[in-house]
Amino acid sequence: MTPGTAERPQMPIEDFEELASVAPEHVRLEFVDGRVRTKDPLSVEDFEELERRAPETVRLEYVNGKLEVKAMPDGNHRSIHVWLVRQFLLQRPDLDLVPESGVKAEAYRKGRARTDAALAPVDHFRGHGEWSETDGILLALEITSHDRDNNTLTVFSEPKDGRYHQSVSYPWGDTVQLPSPVDITLDTEKLKDYAD
Repeated sequence: MTPGTAERPQMPIEDFEELASVAPEHVRLEFVDGRVRTKDPLSVEDFEELERRAPETVRLEYVNGKLEVKAMPDGNHRSIHVWLVRQFLLQRPDLDLVPESGVKAEAYRKGRARTDAALAPVDHFRGHGEWSETDGILLALEITSHDRDNNTLTVFSEPKDGRYHQSVSYPWGDTVQLPSPVDITLDTEKLKDYAD
């Protein structure tokens, strides 16, 4: 369940300066129109090192060979997350909804995405490092400002060849049945409380 693609947030200059000051020597960053970019191609290993060194106020991802900045969660984001944790815990106590999960994404696991949460069997992530394989993850959760602005929940399903082949959007207030293997029902009326 990932509520769609949102425009990437702009980064404050102070965060960029702090990130640039801790970047590995051979990783050259630039700041263009409020966004951070690399001057040279970035390997997965260089990204992982940069992400480890990033200040707490910066969340990074590596998508389609590019460095991306992910927005920091606000109060509504955190409230939606807690509401979802409660729903999953009540309906599927055999599963964990693990926050801030680093996932190896894309073909050949060359991308790195940080989901707002990942749903998996209890203790699935035990012994994993910072970045986990997608095998065994039943659902990736993203709480995006784009869909929050539209008061919608979008369920992506039927993954194949690195793409989702099914996408259904629901207005907040609808009852949403998440497909197998998740198999839970969300009464999304409560989400209206978090409309911006």
